[in-house]
This record gives sequence, C-alpha cells and structure tokens, in this order.
Amino acid sequence: MKEERSLSLLQLMVNEGLVPSPEEEENRKTVIEKLKQVHGSESDIDALCVGPYFATMNLDILNPVFLRDIDETGWKSLSRVLANTQICRLVPDLKKFQSMLRCVKFWAKRRGVYGNLNGFLGGIHLAILAAFVCQCDPFVGLSALISHFFKKFAFWPWPRPVELQDETLHPTLNPTETRLYMPIRLPFSSYEYCHSNITKSTFYKIRTEFLRGHNLTKDLLKFDFDWHNVLEPFPYTKKYAWFLKIFLSASKQDELGDWVGWIKSRFCCLLFKLEEVQGLCDPNPAEYIDVNIADPHVIFYWGLQAGKTNAIDIKSVKDVFWRNISTGYQGPFGKIELSIVQASQVPKSAQFDTLSQKKKACWKMMDYHQRRIPIYSQHVPQYIVGYVSTNGDPEYPSAGV
Repeated sequence: MKEERSLSLLQLMVNEGLVPSPEEEENRKTVIEKLKQVHGSESDIDALCVGPYFATMNLDILNPVFLRDIDETGWKSLSRVLANTQICRLVPDLKKFQSMLRCVKFWAKRRGVYGNLNGFLGGIHLAILAAFVCQCDPFVGLSALISHFFKKFAFWPWPRPVELQDETLHPTLNPTETRLYMPIRLPFSSYEYCHSNITKSTFYKIRTEFLRGHNLTKDLLKFDFDWHNVLEPFPYTKKYAWFLKIFLSASKQDELGDWVGWIKSRFCCLLFKLEEVQGLCDPNPAEYIDVNIADPHVIFYWGLQAGKTNAIDIKSVKDVFWRNISTGYQGPFGKIELSIVQASQVPKSAQFDTLSQKKKACWKMMDYHQRRIPIYSQHVPQYIVGYVSTNGDPEYPSAGV
C-alpha cells in the first residue's frame, strides 16, 4: 500500500508537469553534459565558471585549495553551487531525494509558504530540510519520506538548528544566527546558516502548514487517503476576511520589472511594520494582474488577522515603507498604493492558487526559433528584461517584446 501511495504521488507530479520530459532532459544535457543539479520542469540552468579565462580543467568546487583566501564576494557567489554539490554528495539516494524535493516545493507553493523575499522558505531551505529527512530515513519509500518530513518539522524544537550529517564538519554554535526563527545550517560550512527573512507571522504559518501536512499524512494506509488533499491550494479568501492590497505600477513594461524587484526585496520591512500595528499577517507570494488596467502593474493581496483591521493606520504604514524603498533605488520610481480591502472586493479572477495563477512582471517569446535581440535594464546593465523578435531579419525587428 505504501508503494502504491508513492506511485500515485509520482503520477500526480507527472500530471502537474513537475517532472521534466525526455525532450527537456535532452536539452539540458546538450547545454552542459555534466550539470547535475536538482531541477524541476520550469527551472532555468545556472552555470558557474570559476578561474582564469585560459583554464581548461574540470574543477572540484569542494577542494579547500580553491577556496583558500577567497574574498567575501567570491564566497557568496559560490555558496549556492557549494550547497548543491554538498547536498548531492550527502544524500543516500539522489533520485529519491530529487522526487521528494519536487513534491515538497510543489506543496510549499500550493500552500503559500514558498518564497524567501516574502519571509517564507526558499529553495535552499527546502532542499536542506528534505536532505535531512533522507539522511534520517534512508531506506523508506517516497510516500513515507513525505510523511516523515511533515512529522519531523511539525514538532521540531525551533530554534534548534537543522544541519545535515557530515563527518567532515564539526559544527560550531553561532549565537547570532540561532536567534533566527528557523535556523538551517549550510551544508558546506561549520558555522554559516541559510539567509532567512522569516518573521513572527511567516514562522507561524509555516509551522501551521507543517502540522496540517502531518495530520493529513500520518496515516498513509487509510482507505480514503488522497494526495490532492495534502496539496490543495491555500484558501486565502476563505481564511481571511480582510487583505492588504499592494498595487505596483510603472509607465513602461521594462521599468516595472526593476521596480517590482526592488519593492519585493524590501517586503520584510513592510511585514515587520504590519506585525507591529496589526499582529499576524500572511504575505501571499502570488502576483496578480488586473486585465482592466492598461498600465504595466502587479498586485499582491496579503491576508490580515481578524479583529485589528479597522485600527490600522495605513498612511503611517505606507510612510514608513516609502522611506525604506526610496533609499538606494537607482531607477525611475514607479507607483505604489496600499489599501485595505475585504475578501469580497478581491477580483474573482484572483483565486489565490499560488502556483497556477501566479503572474510575473516579465514576458517570454513563444517562438524560440526566431532570432531575438536581448533588451537590458537601463539601471542594472547585466539584467535582461526581455527580447525583441527580428523574425529572422535583424534590420526589421517586430514590435513584439
């Protein structure tokens, strides 16, 4: 029966498009044969080149010789690939770990607890948590791993750090980092932790979702067990009667991406202020677009705790947040509007399915065989904001971007 539960979960992931198709796998191998990163069907490929331009060897990124005397910028640049490489080395069954991580990420997106900028769990956090469970239970199947994942972290004694078992490291206590709500140690360091934006509000929701997952998966052998119940989208409009509406707009589409990215990088400041005046707040990571508004824009709806909504001085909240976001931004300022709305005022098109309904402030060319000219941000020169299609003729580009 447990094996059947695992097979049904794998089939669900295939149906949801979480497992890469053979064509996608072949494309990845064509781009770089030896790339062995964890990925889903919609993931991009991050390739990191280390060393002088004339170097031809294949580099062992974990060799301490290459990490000696590295500066802070270089260390930060290497942290993700170091973590990925070490996780793949430490998990007892890489294929099982990959399947588990795809499912855990899908759950986190559906339940609205995925996204470091919004104070939730990022990809690296989930990867380490999943790898930790794989180390603790190396011989169980996929369904049991998911069940153990929820049980383990629903009752984890936070802020006790989570750290992978590695005989080569001797972890040391870092009092500063253990003040975090959910400290998770990076797998290549004895003292460094994952960067986290988790706050009182988001910690409460993450713990609540862990407990919900445990309650739904603690008996996998029940006759009516269904993975769809575990992975049901979080019902925001049923859970909350009031929302903070965050409306961001810009005069041009290519300016919107920079503006939204900057605002999202400062969301923790807004969340801290809301917690101060409101109590708990649920910062839904999903982005929405109102088709009736012509200007380029993005809308967020954050759930608010009942009982204190009428007492919010939204102007003071906006003033504090504006002072934060207006410092350091190099591009043209867009618009930001904060308002309190009832659940009945939320458009029906925004169903709060944080996976399938998510809209991003960017766009993609549908025909990738056409020649395309990259358009770079005016304020972040290395950031591509879109492409101009040339329809095969570089002198006569189309109007489409």
